[in-house]
Amino acid sequence: MSQYQKSDVKSTGNHVDLSAIKLADVIDLEFLQSFQDDFAKSVGLASVTVDPDGNPITKPSSYTRFCNCTHSTESGDNRCAESHRKGGEEASRTGKPVIYECHAGLIDFAAPIMLEGRQIGTILGGQVLTDVAVDAKYRKIAKEIGVDEEAYVNAVQEIRKLSRESIESAANVLFTVANSMSKTAYQQRKLRTASDTLNDGLNQVSATMEELAASATDISANQARLNAEITNVNTVTGKIDEVMDFIKDIADETRLLGLNAAIEAARAGEAGLGFGVVAQEIRKLSADSKETVGKIRDLTSIIKESVDKTVRMGNETTSTIEQQAAAIEEVTASVQEITSLTAELNDLANSK
Repeated sequence: MSQYQKSDVKSTGNHVDLSAIKLADVIDLEFLQSFQDDFAKSVGLASVTVDPDGNPITKPSSYTRFCNCTHSTESGDNRCAESHRKGGEEASRTGKPVIYECHAGLIDFAAPIMLEGRQIGTILGGQVLTDVAVDAKYRKIAKEIGVDEEAYVNAVQEIRKLSRESIESAANVLFTVANSMSKTAYQQRKLRTASDTLNDGLNQVSATMEELAASATDISANQARLNAEITNVNTVTGKIDEVMDFIKDIADETRLLGLNAAIEAARAGEAGLGFGVVAQEIRKLSADSKETVGKIRDLTSIIKESVDKTVRMGNETTSTIEQQAAAIEEVTASVQEITSLTAELNDLANSK
């Protein structure tokens, strides 16, 4: 594995924090190193990939003896760093590969690796010439950076010569491949984040549906018990009517008994006066009883109407609950199907 570790990229909702993404988060550095090495060997161009601050994140590929000699002194190394910085800044500004001449007269290029308009790295390459090297020019540079003139001139003679068109084509290939890889990996990361968010949401919905289904079942059971109790109330009300009829019959018989007692008291004359008072009270009690029975019957009628209405409402509630339970089952089935699709989506997002 590369010494450069991936960053801790944060996600908010289904959005990836682009500002925290580093090149190592979207491109496998081992693959990039291998691709960079093979490309450099095949086209004869040196290359290295750096982060936005100019720090190398891959090992140099096919660096020339000339450039290694240049980097051997602090002065030469600083000049190279400054040259690469300017090339990288221009590439960042334009968002496309830039071809430029380095401080030592070689032709280099800088191919930016962009991600939604933000630069996350640069591929620096080149170390070639488009014309024949002039010895005097490189002897002068050798003196300035403090390296052996003869060795420096001999090294520059080894530099490969390519046309500017070939260099531009090579830079464009690296630019296209690296940016395609980073974009694809970034979209995959976004897909994975969105898939995880969707999966979490579906799990919550599924749990809620299960709770609703359980609640609907409980409500349905409670409603069934309530309906049973209401049926019992109807039965009891019917028995009350029977009792009321029985009391009415007793009241009628009591009234007749009181009437007969009054007749007999009248026949008895003065001796039956006290008995007549009792007969009158019995008749009054009978009338009061009949009146009470009528009131009770009116109340039981009201109770029956209320019970019947409650039964109808209960039946409607049961029907609604059953419909809700069926709807919940359908939603749950749909959620399970979506969850299955989300799992497949997540597998695709995590596939390499």
